[in-house]
This record gives sequence, C-alpha cells and structure tokens, in this order.
Amino acid sequence: MALTDTAIRNAKPKDKPYKLFDEKGLFIQVTPNGGKWWRFKYKFEGKEKLLSLGTYPEVPLAGKWHDPDTKKIWIDGARDRRDKARELLACDIDPSDNRKAKKETKNGILANSLEVIAREWITTKMQTKSEGYRNNVLRRFELYLFPWLGKFVISEITAPELLDVVRRIENQNKVETAYRTLQATGQVFRYAVQTGRALRDVTSDLRGALIPSVTKHMPSLTEPQQVAELMRAIDGFTGTLTVQTALRLAPLVFVRPSELRKAKWVDIDLDAGEWRYFVTKTKTEHIVPLCTQAIKHLKTIQSFSGQGEFVFQGGHNPDKAMSEAAINAALRRMGYDTKTEITGHGFRAMARTILHERLNIDPHIIEHQLAHKVPDSLGNAYNRTKFLDQRKVMMQQWADYLDELKAGAKIVPFKKT
Repeated sequence: MALTDTAIRNAKPKDKPYKLFDEKGLFIQVTPNGGKWWRFKYKFEGKEKLLSLGTYPEVPLAGKWHDPDTKKIWIDGARDRRDKARELLACDIDPSDNRKAKKETKNGILANSLEVIAREWITTKMQTKSEGYRNNVLRRFELYLFPWLGKFVISEITAPELLDVVRRIENQNKVETAYRTLQATGQVFRYAVQTGRALRDVTSDLRGALIPSVTKHMPSLTEPQQVAELMRAIDGFTGTLTVQTALRLAPLVFVRPSELRKAKWVDIDLDAGEWRYFVTKTKTEHIVPLCTQAIKHLKTIQSFSGQGEFVFQGGHNPDKAMSEAAINAALRRMGYDTKTEITGHGFRAMARTILHERLNIDPHIIEHQLAHKVPDSLGNAYNRTKFLDQRKVMMQQWADYLDELKAGAKIVPFKKT
C-alpha cells in the first residue's frame, strides 16, 4: 500500500533502523535517533542501487506550493524526485551518475567564477604589494563588482555586462574608483587567460567608455613661506614622542608614508648615516642618506623603541607599526587641511619642487632619492647606489635649508597671529 503523510508522522524510532515502503521503489528509512530518510531503490545495468532523496519533513511525501495563494514556488516531494529519477532511467541514464555530474559541473562553474579567480589573483599575484593596497583592491571588488558579476563564469562575462557594473560606480561620481576597478578587473581577466579559464580580456573593448578621469595630485606646500610656517608648526607639535619624531623626520627623508611608519631598526645604520630598505611599490632596494638632523631625531626615539622591531611603534602594541593615519591626524591637529594643503605624502612633492626650483638640484638626483624607477641611457633599471655621494650632500643641504626657513633666515615675515 502507498504511504500516507499521517503514517510517516506517526512512525516512531526503534532500536534498529526500519523501512516504510511507498510505491515504485520509494521508501523511507526511520533511524534509531528519529531521523527519516527518503530512499529510491532501482536497478541499472543489472546492479541494485540506492539514491538518497532527502529527509522528512524537509522533503514531504508529495509536492506542494510554498505559498498556495501565489503559487510561485513549487517544492518537490519525495514522489516527484522519484519520478524524475525514473525518467532518467527510461533514457538509460543512471540517476546517481547524473547527480554526480551536476555537482561536478556546478563546482567547475564556481571554480571559474569571477569572484574565485579575482581572490586567487590577489593571493598569488599581489604578494609584493602592501597589505593595505591588497585590501583596497579587494574592498573595491566586494563593493562594486562581486555583488553583480561575482558568481558569473569569467569566460562568459561580456564587455557590455562589465561596463554596466562599472558605470554604477561612475554614476556615483566616483570616476577614479571606476577607473581603478576596471583596471584591476582587466588584470584579473588577463590572469584568467594565462591560467586557461578565459579566452580574452574583455576590458580591452572598454577603452574610452568611461568619463575621462582627472588626476588628483596629493596636496602639498611648495612656497618657502608656507614651508617655513609648516616647519615651525611641526616643531611646536605636542603629540606623543612617536608621532612627534615621525612628523619631524618626514620632511627630512621624504619617503612614502607607508615606508616611514614601517621603518625598522635593523635597516638603519646611525653610524654610517644610512637607511636601507626594499621599496615594494617599485620592487627595488633603496638607500636614504640620513642628515645630522635625522640622526638626532632617530637617536631620541631609539631609547624608546630601540629594543623593538619598528622605529615608530603602534599605540598599545609595540609589535606593530604606527597607524597609517597618525601623520595626517597630526597635521589636522596642527590646523592643516589634508585634502587641500598638505598630507604625509605631500612632503615628497614639497621636496621635489623646492630642491629643483630653489636649490638647483639635478632632477635625476632628486628622482633617484624619491626611489622612482629612472632608467639610464642604456635602459638599465633603477640603481640604488647611483648618485649616492651627490644624494648625501643634497639631503644635508635640504635639511639645513629647512632649518633656515624655520628660523626665518630665508624669508622676511613670520606668520602673523
């Protein structure tokens, strides 16, 4: 006799598993712990097999509408699942093999999805980038790309589909973010091509499709009088010793903010007056000649952090570097607008401009000190020791010039309060 829903509900567990049979190979197995498992018994190529069809009551005996009023979602019952398996058997298809094939296909599709490949690219191809940079790229993907295209097979994504997503960013007046997202997505597509999961990079079809981006340079002060006021403000800053020292050292060495805050004692030789480290942005070794003023500041903080790894330690955790927001926060406390006047990165532009325009330093020497990749006439890559003697002289000259500005020797008026 066919099973009824009442009979299944009333079936109680026993010491051993037992079966309640329906029709056409369908039965339910009741386990000692009270579980009720649907099974379909069938033969394929002379072999007896079992196919699991789910558990009761999640899978009811007969199919039903999730919402009887709207009739929008149909829930297959155990009998529906049995009948579909019998249809496969009628076509000489093993239902168990068919299920495995579907699962493998689904897993294959997920493995080739844009999101999976993008995360794989970040992990494998961005190892030399800073953690902050990797997090920024991933965050843009998570906000602007994955919600719409993340589950799509990358080889099936078209240029119009990608453009529609990127234009969502553009329509929020985030043109630079749109460009950065599209650029990074192009790198993911090229990685997919290299690993055999896509045939081409569709972002190449989108050149010129977005509104032209206006490059915004980091704000900086490049007039001597402005710099003089800044140096006096820095000299009077009363924050923690860590931030005080970092702030006073920043204009003297004009390295990238991330390089300054992650400076390590093992890379600094105070006797030789040199700071040597690896620049992740350009993948080059770099040397910063230390002027006497910089050495003095470093010796001051050495008694505080010299036993640790980082010169500028994080607040309550000496094993971490100073916060990336510390310098800009200090500048804001001093009354400077970090959006329009000066940032931690702005010390680089300040030095580059004034060294060339006011102190008549050769631009090639300045570019090498900024750790930019400057090929020589033979096309050779950046050489960390090139112009080293001239750079040592330049760094001391620059520090002395800043002291003169601060003292008012190079300009006439002080800022009136």
